[in-house]
Amino acid sequence: MSGGAWTGLAVAGVTAAYALGSRRLSATPVTSAIVFTGSGVLIGPAVLGVVDIERFAAPVTALMEAALTLLLFTDAMALRRRDLAAGGFLPARLLGIGLPLCIAAGWLLAWPLLPGPTVWELALLGAILAPTDAALGKAAMSDPRVPSLVRHGLNAESGLNDGLVLPFFLVFAAAVPGTSYAQEGVAGAFWRTLLLSGVLGLLAGDIGGRLLRAARARGWVAGPGAQVYVLGVAVVAFELAVLTDGSGFIAAWVAGFAFGHAVRRPRTGRSPRPPGPDRTPEFAENLGELLASISLMLFGAVLLGPALKHLTWEIVLYAVLSLTVVRMVPVALALLGSGLRWPTVLYLGWFGPRGLASVVLALLVVEEQVPGTQTLGRAAAVTVALSILLQGASAVALAERYGRWYARAAAATDGRRLRERDDAPDARVPEGTRVRPSGRSGP
Repeated sequence: MSGGAWTGLAVAGVTAAYALGSRRLSATPVTSAIVFTGSGVLIGPAVLGVVDIERFAAPVTALMEAALTLLLFTDAMALRRRDLAAGGFLPARLLGIGLPLCIAAGWLLAWPLLPGPTVWELALLGAILAPTDAALGKAAMSDPRVPSLVRHGLNAESGLNDGLVLPFFLVFAAAVPGTSYAQEGVAGAFWRTLLLSGVLGLLAGDIGGRLLRAARARGWVAGPGAQVYVLGVAVVAFELAVLTDGSGFIAAWVAGFAFGHAVRRPRTGRSPRPPGPDRTPEFAENLGELLASISLMLFGAVLLGPALKHLTWEIVLYAVLSLTVVRMVPVALALLGSGLRWPTVLYLGWFGPRGLASVVLALLVVEEQVPGTQTLGRAAAVTVALSILLQGASAVALAERYGRWYARAAAATDGRRLRERDDAPDARVPEGTRVRPSGRSGP
C-alpha cells in the first residue's frame, strides 16, 4: 500500500473514531485538539513514520490554508454589532491594547531566549503566536456559569484577532530578506497584500451577499444551495487576492464581514426573513471545523513531531512564557481601570489558546527556508502544543471554578458592584444563536 493510502487511512480512522466518542469526551479534559494533535505525532516521522513530510508538504499546506480561509470567512460573517455590544468594553481593550502589546512582548522575550533568528524574524514569531482560538477553550466561552460579559468578550476577541494580526505578519515577513514577501518590500506588501486584498475581499463579499439576497427574494435558492454558495464566495475572495499576488486570508476575512452585512441588511418589499435561525453558513462552518481538526493532526505530524526531536530548554521556556507572561501581562495592562476583579482578569489572561491561525502562519514561515525560520517553527509548534494540552484540558475545570466564584461574588454584592455583571439586553445570547461545538457562535 502506498504512503498516501496509509496517510488517508490514518486520517480517516482517527476522524471516525473521534466522531463516535465525541459526546462522551465533550465533558472531559480530553479535547478534540488533543486527540488530533496527539494522533498526528503518532503517525508522523517521530513515531510511526506514516506521513512523508517531503512528499506531502504541498497538500498539507493547501489543506491548512483552506481551513484557515473558511474559519476566517465564517467568523467574520457571523460577527454582528450586537455581538460586540454584548462583549461590552472587552473586545476594544483586548484587541486595541492587548493584541499589540502581546505581539511586542512575544517579540522582546524571544530576543534573549532564541539566538539565531534576526530581529524581524523574532517579530514574526510574536505575530504568529498572538491570535487566539476559541475552539481550544470552548468551555471557557460556552459555560453559562461564566458571566456573559466575559464569554462574549473572549468570543469576539477570538473572532477578530486572527484577522487583525495578519497585517503585522505580512509587514514583518516583508522585512525579512530572502522571503517571498520581501520581493516588493514593506511598502509593496502594504499596498498589495493589505489594501488591494482588502478591497477585493470587500467587493467579493458585498456583491456575493447582494446576489444571495436577490436570489432568495425571487425564490431561486433553497437552504442547501445557499450553504454551498457561501463556500464559493469565500473561495472566490481568496483566489482573487492570490491572482493579484495579495493575501487570500485578508481578502477572505474582509469578504466575510461584507457578505454577512449584505445578507443581513433590512429587507424591503414582500420578501420577509424566513423564521428561525439562519443556517446559511452552517455547511462552510462545519467543513472548516473538519478541515481544522485534520490540520491539527497534520500539524502534529509535520511540525510538532520534528520539533520534539530538536527540543531545547530555551524553546520550552519561551513556550511557557508565551502562554503566561506574554498573554497575561498585556491583558492585565489592557484592563487597567476597567473595574474587573483579579479572578476575571486572570481568567481572561489564561484563556488565550493558540490554534489553527498560529499553525498556518508558522508553516508559511517554515516554507520560506531562510536562516532562522526553523527555530521559529519549532518555538511556535511547541507553544501551540502546550496550549492545546494545558489550556484545552483546563477549560472545563476552570470554567466551573470561575463560575462558582462569580456566583458567590454576585450573591455577596447582589450584583451591584460587579463590573463582570452585564444586564444589557445585548449581553444575552440572541434568540436563534447557537454556540457551536468548537466554541464559536454563529447566526
